[in-house]
Amino acid sequence: MLIEQFICRIDNIAILLHHESSQRTIAIDAPDGEALLAHLQKLERKLDLVLITHHHTDHTSGIRVIKEKTNALFIGPEAEKSKIFGLDYVINEHDILQTDFCNIEVLSTPGHTLGSISYYFPEEKLIFTGDTLFSLGCGRIFEGSTKMMFHSLEKLASIPEDTRMYCGHEYTEKNGQFALTVDPQNKNLQDHVAKIISLRKKNRLTMPSTIGLERAINPFLRSANPSIRKNLDLMTASDERVFATLRKLKDNY
Repeated sequence: MLIEQFICRIDNIAILLHHESSQRTIAIDAPDGEALLAHLQKLERKLDLVLITHHHTDHTSGIRVIKEKTNALFIGPEAEKSKIFGLDYVINEHDILQTDFCNIEVLSTPGHTLGSISYYFPEEKLIFTGDTLFSLGCGRIFEGSTKMMFHSLEKLASIPEDTRMYCGHEYTEKNGQFALTVDPQNKNLQDHVAKIISLRKKNRLTMPSTIGLERAINPFLRSANPSIRKNLDLMTASDERVFATLRKLKDNY
């Protein structure tokens, strides 16, 4: 499986997956239809399937032009079907999409929106988390609750640590700056932020991460960590309350 990614719009990451032997190509979300089609034309590939993570316009605005110019099928969350133009099929938690080269598991990960979903490719050890889990961060809670997002992140953190994680935006450098304010003694975090800064200076993307790396350095997956709790003066608080405090601090960062 070859994975191509590039920035479009302002900071969206367009993601294309190409399976060599079957010559099938999948896109994760449709942030910019013209940009995706131009990239595919340059690679001399056709688009077969588009997997939508949630209804926000910066993830769906390219659907119309892609449908006009290709025969690609669009799949997305049933919970948001009334908000997403052009879905051919809708899916829910525990559904498995069977393609001719791999199976894709659907994970319900609400919080950012009520119907947000993530796509997990267990055989390929890949997870596409949309705007739920970012490297060193997580999505804002626009429609769901703190509890929803907390449990969605717990679900994502529970998959195998060697799973490569791709998200919907290039936010890693700013997320890292925030992470250092709440977890400044974390040497792994310090080293990774330095690497991220170097990558961005070269205009290179910071994805993929891995679930294991995020468990070690992403504060939103580390509500139980004593150092973070001490820095927030929340030593006896619940993990969910620590997470809520982190999210509020990030909202105002």
